[in-house]
Amino acid sequence: MSPRSESPNSASPRSAGYSHVAVMGDLVGSETVTSVTGLHAAFNEAIERLNDERRAEIASPLTVTLGDEFQGLCRSLSTGLSIIRTLRRRLLASRIDCRFVLGVVRLETPLNTDRAWNMMGPGLAGSREKLADKRDPNVYRFHLPDNPTIERLLEAVGLSISSVESAWTDRQVEIVAASLDHQGLHADLAARLGVSQRAFYKVRRAARLDFYESLWNAVEHAIGDLDRSYGFR
Repeated sequence: MSPRSESPNSASPRSAGYSHVAVMGDLVGSETVTSVTGLHAAFNEAIERLNDERRAEIASPLTVTLGDEFQGLCRSLSTGLSIIRTLRRRLLASRIDCRFVLGVVRLETPLNTDRAWNMMGPGLAGSREKLADKRDPNVYRFHLPDNPTIERLLEAVGLSISSVESAWTDRQVEIVAASLDHQGLHADLAARLGVSQRAFYKVRRAARLDFYESLWNAVEHAIGDLDRSYGFR
């Protein structure tokens, strides 16, 4: 997806004709890892697994571009957010750090359904610029040209989520990731992880998991409203 200059658009989100949502990401600190081969293999496996699982929801497959970056297109912000959450959780479980951008796009070239290359349209360049801003510590960035206030609010919440995640220990990452994937009783999960229920809940509290989930619930509700505003669903 090639960058393209974007002019200000005073139209409403629905009338602006946004057709897709860009999902982009890049690995953090990939140049300092001891095993680039292992990192690359794990990153590619995670991307391909999501492509297989979300085949019906992804318009242009998540595609690794520069070795430590990926991009793809889907048809709603909610789908894109779910992809980001899933990928983030799985990569953290493998001790891989990654940052993301979710942005609306008005595609003006044919959709490439084989790989996310060689497409152009307003929204792609802005999303790419957010991804290129490596100075920002926020893991979750958004590009919403017609909703600058909502964009800033979402990024503020994203920064809070990033702050919680950055404080997790390896043990907390393990239990949080397992908790978010598990649908059954906590007692069963604690037993599977080989910890007492008391230790299990202590780790969850230390990881601020309830607060973390409340932040994500706020983002998910806002994204659902935006989907309706943009006419994505």
